[in-house]
Amino acid sequence: MPWSRGWTQHLGNRGSLGAGRRALVASLLVLMLAGTGGPAAAAEILPVRYIAPNGLTVLVLEQHALPILQIHALIKAGAAQDPPSKAGLANLVADLLDEGTRARSATQIAEQIDFVGGDLSMDVSADYTTVSARVLTKDTGLGFELLADVMLNPSFPKKEFSRVRNQVLGAIQSEEEAPELVAVKAFNQLVFGTHPYRWPVNGTQESVKKITRQDVREFFRREYLPNQTILTIVGDIAPTQAAGLVAQRFGDWKPRMSAARHYREPKLMTKPVSQLIDRRLTQSTIVLGHMGISRTNPDFYAVRVMNYILGSGGFSSRLMDSIRDKQGLAYGVYSSFDANLMPGAFSVSLQTRNETTNRAIEQVVTEIKGMREKAVTIEELADAKAYLMGSFPRRLDTTGKLARVLSLVEFYGLGLNYFTDYPTWIEQVTGEDVLRVAKKYLHPDRYALIVVGDQAKAKVRQ
Repeated sequence: MPWSRGWTQHLGNRGSLGAGRRALVASLLVLMLAGTGGPAAAAEILPVRYIAPNGLTVLVLEQHALPILQIHALIKAGAAQDPPSKAGLANLVADLLDEGTRARSATQIAEQIDFVGGDLSMDVSADYTTVSARVLTKDTGLGFELLADVMLNPSFPKKEFSRVRNQVLGAIQSEEEAPELVAVKAFNQLVFGTHPYRWPVNGTQESVKKITRQDVREFFRREYLPNQTILTIVGDIAPTQAAGLVAQRFGDWKPRMSAARHYREPKLMTKPVSQLIDRRLTQSTIVLGHMGISRTNPDFYAVRVMNYILGSGGFSSRLMDSIRDKQGLAYGVYSSFDANLMPGAFSVSLQTRNETTNRAIEQVVTEIKGMREKAVTIEELADAKAYLMGSFPRRLDTTGKLARVLSLVEFYGLGLNYFTDYPTWIEQVTGEDVLRVAKKYLHPDRYALIVVGDQAKAKVRQ
């Protein structure tokens, strides 16, 4: 959703030699975009897929246009696997992966990837963790070596654990100064109740303070398994060479039975529920919404078209036209569906003057009702589909983006025909489909509302 912040760490930012080589990599990426229209047309995205003996799922997409390689690992464990009282554990584990291994110190890892102008990064979401390496072709061996080392052999040094945990606590504290993040966190608490999606990925002050070094070690041992990892390799490499390097660097990674996961889907609230957070600000930050859909919901593509028309279509959306252009209540207003492994949230977010808070809320609800009550116009439908199909290649225009999308296609079980089928799925959405999913998945009579602002001036009606 807008304003939600994942966590990503990038290495390779020290030293002039590394900076020069990173500039070369960046230049090659620009040339890829300008000269080739992206790393591959959708019809050419046909990766080799296999399951290694230890259960590791491997996808290899061979592309020789430029001497660049992206190695992207997706581990099927994220913030949703945090113990209830220790939210932020998955994030802290990922944060510590490159802080030292059995063979290398944090400084050595940083210097090695920096020297070749490469990049090593980690990211955590609710459902998964990713660890990625990007290198030039000539440094392929090092890329595999470093990625495997931080994924298989982290030592979680005691000194670094304390330092990194304090950094996370400091970041959480600083987020209290950002009304957008305060609103999002409160919104998720209302929408998800006791479900794991209620917690921020980086946790809370209270939960992170409870996390011990032993908790980090146990989470890593329990969740970082080859049989729940997808390794996607995109770039200047032959599948046979990739398979050899996978066997060399990941072949000794021992599989184990992964922990059983049983989560009840969050329930829709039965009536509007609001939380007003008082801050001495000139604007109110508003988030309004409710439970949405999962990524594998068969209505996903119809919902995507519907939401584009409602509020994700920028200046062409109904929310923007009404609330910004016609009434001048906000500079921007956006709607989103966070379609995760389990149903995520539908939300509308905006900022408005404290004195116009009620008008803005009322207009948001009016536009949501309007989506349910009347079919979209032929022009709205055509514009939404044209944008969603036309912008699709931009999601694949670098090796990094392509590796990420391939991993998610595998993670959600969308099938490797996804790249050629996506335009068809969007094109097949009808006006009747849009109206049907609006009635099914938009609930203007039962939503969560968060307002962060000067409540004495906003005077929010409840």
